[in-house]
Amino acid sequence: MNITSFVVYCFIITFTPGPTNIVILSTVHNFGTKKAMEYTYGATIAFGLLLVISAMLNTILVTTIPKILIVMQIIGSFYMLYLAYQVYKMDTSKPTVNQTGTFMSGFLMQFLNPKVVLFTMTVIPGFIMPYYTAMPAVAISVIAITLIGFLAFITWVLFGTIFKEFLQKHKKTVNIMMALFLAYAAVMIWI
Repeated sequence: MNITSFVVYCFIITFTPGPTNIVILSTVHNFGTKKAMEYTYGATIAFGLLLVISAMLNTILVTTIPKILIVMQIIGSFYMLYLAYQVYKMDTSKPTVNQTGTFMSGFLMQFLNPKVVLFTMTVIPGFIMPYYTAMPAVAISVIAITLIGFLAFITWVLFGTIFKEFLQKHKKTVNIMMALFLAYAAVMIWI
């Protein structure tokens, strides 16, 4: 297992702006850190739950139908390239949607967030299952990835105002960089 690629993939997906991180920024800006943390706790628990579901489904698929893994990697890679294109052409002039920062809104957002769903469904078969299929190893991986996600959310909470200002000043450059990082992550699934 290429640990560097795995960690880079996890950090790129969790730390780059997506629906959850943008809502965290908006919540910090409009309602304060306490509300943003409440939202973050809900988002983290749902993120971990999605990883557990992915690990269980992928364990069943790997042991039952190993060839489905290749199909999932292909679909995941193409979808990530599609997301990279969407990020590249994103209209950054539209304002962020304001939502109240509740635990439940953070929890539910993860199940509606295509970036999170795609990530949780590709990280396990793309980086973990080819090398580790024993439940303790998969469980440790799920915990580690959940912690990385939580660190990303906390980072967006703590530095929300700074990041928001920076993103507003350099919208196009940031979008191009995120698109390139997503494209890189899509390619890394195959290496």
